[in-house]
Amino acid sequence: MKTRSLLDRIYGFLNQRPVYHALFWLALYGTMVGTSLRQGFDLQTTLYNETIQALFFAGLVYSNLLFLIPNYLARHAFIYFGLVLAACAIVTPIEVLVLYLVYSDVPEYQASVVDQQARIYLSNVFVTILATVLRVIMDWWRYQNEKQVLLTQTMQSELRFLKSQINPHFLFNTLNNLYALTLKKSDKAPEIVLKLAEIMRYMLYECNERRVHLSKEIHYLYNYLDLERLRQPREADICFVVDGHVSEQLVAPLIFVPFVENSFKHGLNHATAGGYVRIRLAVQGEDLEFVIENSKVDQTPRPSHPRSGGIGLANVKQRLQILYPDNHDLKIVDEPNRYAVTLRLKMVD
Repeated sequence: MKTRSLLDRIYGFLNQRPVYHALFWLALYGTMVGTSLRQGFDLQTTLYNETIQALFFAGLVYSNLLFLIPNYLARHAFIYFGLVLAACAIVTPIEVLVLYLVYSDVPEYQASVVDQQARIYLSNVFVTILATVLRVIMDWWRYQNEKQVLLTQTMQSELRFLKSQINPHFLFNTLNNLYALTLKKSDKAPEIVLKLAEIMRYMLYECNERRVHLSKEIHYLYNYLDLERLRQPREADICFVVDGHVSEQLVAPLIFVPFVENSFKHGLNHATAGGYVRIRLAVQGEDLEFVIENSKVDQTPRPSHPRSGGIGLANVKQRLQILYPDNHDLKIVDEPNRYAVTLRLKMVD
């Protein structure tokens, strides 16, 4: 996290326009000075000469950045390159003339400047085109980062929307269970209130992060199943097995519960005898396998009242696509008397 924060600060610093412009000119000027010194020119002549050339480069580069690129590059590429060549052709004789006059007391250097007009022209073209390439790269880099920020914001908004649907969905189901028990004046009502309080605490305070500890999600599943056991017949086979070592692994909150909720809602709740919900969660390092299987009746009774909800399974599929786009595998088997879900996750952030 500290490394990432440092990289973000470095990127933010380098992404400031004065900074990367200054770095460009320092690198270019240093290259020019170094090249002249290696050719045998003395330091004073080198600095004098390269400073003049750098000023002409700057005139071409900023004319290019401020006028030619915005007005011609995207819409008229051939005209743009023609104008670059024409601008360099106009500037080069002026630059040669300035250098010729500056070294009026050094005839041999004046002759050298005149002889190297072609090289000066090509240098002007090269630096102008180099500025164009760097501008395109910077614009692409900025676009990619803005796109990533927008994607992250969109993802977070969608996840908040999905959670706003999921949490009431489970809460209403549990309250319906509590309502049924209170009508029967069951002694189990206080226990279900306690379990409900733990579930609400988890949903309201602990599952608002992008990831939660797997151990907390497992504890939430135990509470959910305990609530179901309180209202199911004693002969109902409800089994939850955890294999492997659960330590500090992180997982998306409320990612398994929709499958569990559906296994009761569309399976065990309608079973007359021999109904079951069997869950196995296996952990090996960052790899997780969640398997849930429930019995089904041949013909599920039609509810006597309009169904509400039904959004859990669709939402969990959406969340898996957002949170684990390349790190999950979901398989669903729907048979006449059996429904099974196998979810494999790689618990990476």
